[in-house]
Amino acid sequence: MSESFGPATTETLDRLAAGERATIVRLTGEPSVCRRLMELGLVPGTPIEVVRRAPLGDPLELAARGGHLSLRRTEASGIHV
Repeated sequence: MSESFGPATTETLDRLAAGERATIVRLTGEPSVCRRLMELGLVPGTPIEVVRRAPLGDPLELAARGGHLSLRRTEASGIHV
């Protein structure tokens, strides 16, 4: 089962290039993954920046709420901006 939090959008975090900034609009995917991302502070309305990508594109380094974290591309594809 997949959950969705927030309004519909067309862009996902995994498609942003390094250096691009956006605001999280909604989270989709497995409820346990969505819950963990929200526990990390990735909630709708949060500004986020893609700092860099690994050479093969996975994982992505993100900056949000004054900290840095890394996510797999599959997890980033469930974050709509």
